[in-house]
Amino acid sequence: MVSPLSQSVFLNRATPPRLVTLTLLTGLSALTLNLMLPSLPQMALYFDVPYGLMQLAVSLYLALSAVLQVVIGPISDRFGRRPVVLGALAIFLLATVGTLLAPNATVFLAFRMVQAVVTAGMVLSRAVVRDMVDGPRAASMIGYVTMGMSLVPMIGPVLGGTLEEAFGWQSTFVMLLVLGLVVTALTWADMGETATTAQRSFAQQVRLYPALLGAGRFWAYCGAATFASGCFYAFLGGAPYVGAKVFGLQPSAIGLAFALPAIGYALGNFIAGRFSVRFGMNAMIVAGTMVTSCGMAVLALVTLAGISGPMAFFGAMVALGVGNGMALPNANAGMLSVRPDLAGTASGLGGAIVIGGGAALSALAVALLPDGSGEMPLIGLMLACSVLSTLSVIPLLARAKGL
Repeated sequence: MVSPLSQSVFLNRATPPRLVTLTLLTGLSALTLNLMLPSLPQMALYFDVPYGLMQLAVSLYLALSAVLQVVIGPISDRFGRRPVVLGALAIFLLATVGTLLAPNATVFLAFRMVQAVVTAGMVLSRAVVRDMVDGPRAASMIGYVTMGMSLVPMIGPVLGGTLEEAFGWQSTFVMLLVLGLVVTALTWADMGETATTAQRSFAQQVRLYPALLGAGRFWAYCGAATFASGCFYAFLGGAPYVGAKVFGLQPSAIGLAFALPAIGYALGNFIAGRFSVRFGMNAMIVAGTMVTSCGMAVLALVTLAGISGPMAFFGAMVALGVGNGMALPNANAGMLSVRPDLAGTASGLGGAIVIGGGAALSALAVALLPDGSGEMPLIGLMLACSVLSTLSVIPLLARAKGL
C-alpha cells in the first residue's frame, strides 16, 4: 500500500512544470526516434538481417506509439499527467537497457517497441499546455515548446552518426539511457500535476471517444496533422536509403543532413509562436502546409530535370521543416480545443492516428525504394502527403467564411 506521504510526493504536487521540462520531455521522445537513424545500415550488418527488417525499428516504434497513445490520454485524464509520465519514463529506461543487451534482431526489435512508451512525454506535454492555457495561446505555447525541442532532432542524427562511426551503434542507446535518467530526475523534481482528474473509470473515459470521433473539426485538424507529419515520417523511412544508396553518403554525413529539416522546424515553430494568436490556427495550418507543398513540388521538378543531388534533396527538407513547424502546433492545439475537458484523451487519440499514419507512410516509403531505386518515389509520396494536409483543413476555412 502506498503511504499518504509517498502518494503526496508522487501524485499530488500542484506546481505547473517549467517550459524547459516540457521541452526536454518532448525532446527525449523525438531523440529516441531519430538518434539511431544514421546507424540503421550498420545495425542491419551487425545483426546480419536485411535493411528492410532493421527499418522496422522505425515503423514498429511508430506503430506501437500510436497504440499506446490511445490509452495514455484517457489514463492521464483519469489519474493525472504526472504519474503517467513518470511511470512511462521508468519503463523506457528498462527497455533501453534491453536494447543494449539484445543478442539478436528479434529481441532488439521487441525492446525497441517497448521504448515507444516514451511517447507519453510528447503526448502529455501538449495536454499540460492545454491544461494551462487555451485556443491560439495553446498553439503559441506549443510552438515555443517544440521550437526548443527541435534543437534535439537537429543535433540527434549528427550525434548518432558520429557516435556510430567512433564507438559502434550501441553508443547511441547508451546516450539515450543517460539522457533518460536526467529527464526522469528533472520531471520528478519539477513537473507538478496540472489536470483536474476526472471521477470516471477508464471504461467510461473510452466511451467518451465518440464525442471526439463524431466531431468534424476534430477530423479536419487530425487529417492536417496526420498528413503533415506523414510527409516527415516518409522522409524518416526513406532518407537513410536515399542518403546511403542513392547518394553514397557516410552515416555522419546523413546525420548532418537530417539537421536541415530540424533547422526549418525550429524556424517554423518560432513563426507559429509569434503569429498564431494574431492570424488564428486555421490560417497558420494552411500557410504551413503550402510552404511544404511548394518545396516538395520544386524538388520534384528539379529531380525530373536530372539536376538533383544530395544538396538539392536534403536542402529542400528545410521547407518541409518550416511548413510542419508552422502547421503542427496549430493542428495539435485545434484537436485539443474540440473538447477542452478531454484534452488528454484528444491528445492521445489524435496522436495515435497521427503516429499510426506516420508508421504506415514510413513503411510505404521503404516499400517504394527497392534496391536500385532513385529518390523520385519518395519525393512523390511526400508531395502527395503535403497536398492532402492542405486539403484536410480547407473545410474549416470555408466554414469560417460561411461557405
